[in-house]
Amino acid sequence: MTEDKKTSNPEQEQESPEILEELEDEQIAAEEEGVDIDTLLQELEETRGQMLRVAADADNFKKRMERDKEKLLKYAGENILRELLTTVDNLDRALEQGGIEGGDPMQKLEGLLAGVDLTRKGLEAMLVRFDVAPLDLVGQPFNPDEMDALTMEASDEVPANHVLREFAKGYTFKDRILRHAQVVVSSGPEK
Repeated sequence: MTEDKKTSNPEQEQESPEILEELEDEQIAAEEEGVDIDTLLQELEETRGQMLRVAADADNFKKRMERDKEKLLKYAGENILRELLTTVDNLDRALEQGGIEGGDPMQKLEGLLAGVDLTRKGLEAMLVRFDVAPLDLVGQPFNPDEMDALTMEASDEVPANHVLREFAKGYTFKDRILRHAQVVVSSGPEK
């Protein structure tokens, strides 16, 4: 038995340095993994911080876009209103021309009418710039999508169910009806 012990001891002594080396290797690997874990944790925190900044930037962008949209909707009519101010100025000038004391009343009336006519032409030009166009409907078949019939009248010249005359013009805005025309529709020849 003693020999066995002696025999087994040299083997254990031979394995011991190998086991020690393995343990040292495992310890070194664990230390390296520890460093890697610390590095990974640091990278994770950096990535998390970047993600939070990106999320905050996206939220700020969304809020800014909503504010800009609200402003656009709130002030959408600003351009057309600015154009209308010129029309108001022209009407004021026409009224001043017609309100001058003294002078020939006929001349004042002509000045007033000329001013109103110029104002109307300016207003029509402004409507064209904003893609508003009048509907020309006299003599056309009645279309309830574009017109409101106020009454019907007999006519020998205009066929039945066609527009005889307009009380108020209809207008389109781009490809939509802005306002229906108010029309008198022919009921055909009088019987």
